[in-house]
Amino acid sequence: MPSDPLILAFDTSAAHCAAALLRGDQIIAVRVDAMTRGQAEHLMPMLEDFLTQAGYTWKDLSAIGVGIGPGNFTGIRISVSAARGLALGLGVPAVGVSGFEALAQETQGALPAIRAPRDQVYISPEGQDPALIPLEQAESLGPLAFNDDPEVQVRGIANVASQKWQTTNSAPAPLYIRAADAAPSKDSPPVLLDG
Repeated sequence: MPSDPLILAFDTSAAHCAAALLRGDQIIAVRVDAMTRGQAEHLMPMLEDFLTQAGYTWKDLSAIGVGIGPGNFTGIRISVSAARGLALGLGVPAVGVSGFEALAQETQGALPAIRAPRDQVYISPEGQDPALIPLEQAESLGPLAFNDDPEVQVRGIANVASQKWQTTNSAPAPLYIRAADAAPSKDSPPVLLDG
């Protein structure tokens, strides 16, 4: 195995499965599969195929980078759980990278902004907690860099992970800024009878 670390980065925080492979400081392969549903079933076979086409196996990986959000709740859980499982099974670190970190890595001079439903965006101004605000309010803060290109996003995840993988000591965790849209049922659960 060459001495340069090999990092597999992936993201399912929006309507896609995206992956990037970084060797040393160079992105050597990128793949984006657009999809609105089915990421859970698609991610692992896609990553296996992606590695094979690039000429590598799981054993060649030095670390894993994963997008932790904000974004689609289910998508974030899919990629974070996959990264944690792979890291455990392969004995390599997994690095969680927020969408803000990834965008900041790939765009300069603009505030990273992640699109959300209902004309809102997630932002994380320097020195402040991430927030969900109306797009119009975000635009008043200055130029925005949006996460509209999943290839840019996953490249940023790979690059940030390459800077952090040797010093990370915790498993990635989802970055949720707002509560889930789904709510528990208001109906009473059925009574369970002991037999």
